[in-house]
Amino acid sequence: MFLAPSRITLSAFSIAFAFSVIGQEGIAPRTNRYTPDEEINIRVYELGNRSVVNIRTEFDGVDQYFRPVSGAGSGSGWVYDQSGHVVTNYHVIENSDRIRVTLFDGETAAAQVVGTDPQNDIAVLKIQVPTDSLKPLNLGDSSNLKVGQKALAIGNPFGLERTLTVGIVSSLNRSLESKTQRGRLINSVIQIDAALNQGNSGGPLFDSEANLIGMNTAIASAGTNATAQNSGVGFAVPVNTIKKVVPELIQNGKITRASAGIYNVRQTNRGLMIVLIEPRGPADRAGLRGAVTAVFRQFRGQTVVAGFRENDQSPDIITAVDGLEVASWDELQDEIEKHQSGDTIRLTIERGRRKLNVDVRLAEE
Repeated sequence: MFLAPSRITLSAFSIAFAFSVIGQEGIAPRTNRYTPDEEINIRVYELGNRSVVNIRTEFDGVDQYFRPVSGAGSGSGWVYDQSGHVVTNYHVIENSDRIRVTLFDGETAAAQVVGTDPQNDIAVLKIQVPTDSLKPLNLGDSSNLKVGQKALAIGNPFGLERTLTVGIVSSLNRSLESKTQRGRLINSVIQIDAALNQGNSGGPLFDSEANLIGMNTAIASAGTNATAQNSGVGFAVPVNTIKKVVPELIQNGKITRASAGIYNVRQTNRGLMIVLIEPRGPADRAGLRGAVTAVFRQFRGQTVVAGFRENDQSPDIITAVDGLEVASWDELQDEIEKHQSGDTIRLTIERGRRKLNVDVRLAEE
């Protein structure tokens, strides 16, 4: 509903009288154009928006009738350094065949994937553009965040480039299931209420000093992926995780994690029942037992899994790692990943009615 404007005519005398009344009442006109809170928002945007990029992806494939199909997607990212490295969410570029990055000045460049960490939903791209176009962000510290402090997000929701939304840190140390690795959790996630929508993924989250404190990655919504809209509950990967992961991705293209060679477990009242272990892997060499064994076959010169067979002996049940109780797959993986390849961990297991300690020498995942 629109309201029609009122027609009011003011004489010079009435205007002067009005201002004299305002002066008598002690209500003086503001001398500063913006409130202190607005000045923070403006300053953060001016310092951070030129570091935000728009990411456009394209992919080719076939449909169920093997007819060629293609598709496109978009998301956000941000400049990591002046070597041309750009950071975004892994799910933004997952399965893409072509990636293009558009900078604040309109410069568009093809991007190559340098490395990915699907577990933490992080990807590093590289573009070749003039150095003057690259404005790296200042990386902050997510270990000292407080619930209630200001949180500012910049991204490209629905393709609307470099959009600012403002809120607060709503909670800390959330766990968020990885979008691309079921059963694995992204830990220490920041919960915010700043509006996030489709296209915000991969964009930066700032504190009031324009320091990067996280990367926006997901929202809580009752809708599907295609219809999900802002609900006031958003999540960001903490910057301390980014600072740990990105340098290794740039150097090695992947994250090297230690592995016990345990592929799958099932939660039970007694502990984690081992379902499947890697043949001739660390757990297998240590004598651990799984519920099933993979059956391999040669196919066109490659070894492939042809199926599984149940083992005759009952599977082992893991209850602790190095004396610390574990009750989920994620807790088990977290304890293992505290170590390096070549380290030895002690698994406490139940085998039938016996309780045993088994030493497992870890290998590279």
